[in-house]
Amino acid sequence: MSPLDISLADLIAHLDEDLPDANDLARISEAHLRAQTLSDLADQLVGHYVGKAKQAGASWSEIGDAIGVSKQAAQQRHAPAAFDRFTDLNRHSIVLAQEAARTHKHDFIGTEHILLGLLGEPRGLAYEVLMAKTESEQRIRDAIEEAMPPAGEKALRGHIAFRPESKEAIEQARRASDDLGHDWVGTEHTLLGLIRAEDSPAAQILRNLGFTSDELRETVKTEITKRLAARDKQ
Repeated sequence: MSPLDISLADLIAHLDEDLPDANDLARISEAHLRAQTLSDLADQLVGHYVGKAKQAGASWSEIGDAIGVSKQAAQQRHAPAAFDRFTDLNRHSIVLAQEAARTHKHDFIGTEHILLGLLGEPRGLAYEVLMAKTESEQRIRDAIEEAMPPAGEKALRGHIAFRPESKEAIEQARRASDDLGHDWVGTEHTLLGLIRAEDSPAAQILRNLGFTSDELRETVKTEITKRLAARDKQ
């Protein structure tokens, strides 16, 4: 049995369907972007189960054996780092931010890309909060595109670095989670982190859309309380 219900033919068919008028070179570029996204998601998939194994008491030697690498290689690649408390949805939003940077041919991941990543994950609480305030995803996208730097000449291969203000926003997201007494960092915390990085492009975009840091914090706090209460009643 195939480990995944997906085939190369499926991937080719989807890309051809999405880009019916593109030439072969444009399709190569798009295929590269999608391959990078699949690779990032694959790393997250492995990392998710590495985390579970560590919580259950597995050693790095055992995890390395399961992956087929040395203890040192497993620990170096999958040890908790900047995103160790991020939820799966929030990790996906970061992958989408990276993809947005590649799509715009930027050699950095800015806070504007992170905000686009949150918009690309409609299952996250951040998306719901954004929609409740603005009532228009397109309005937010237009504001981001207006603030976005000009596109580069070609999409960057491999790793794309976070800008300093993006690193600050990610750190502020963790702090926002701690301030609220949460043991996870969700898309809602990343949204709070963006507006708390006051000098960043995303913070300016959010302020222009009518958000304030204090109001956003109270909205997130209220919505999470509602969700936890609803879950407890189930």
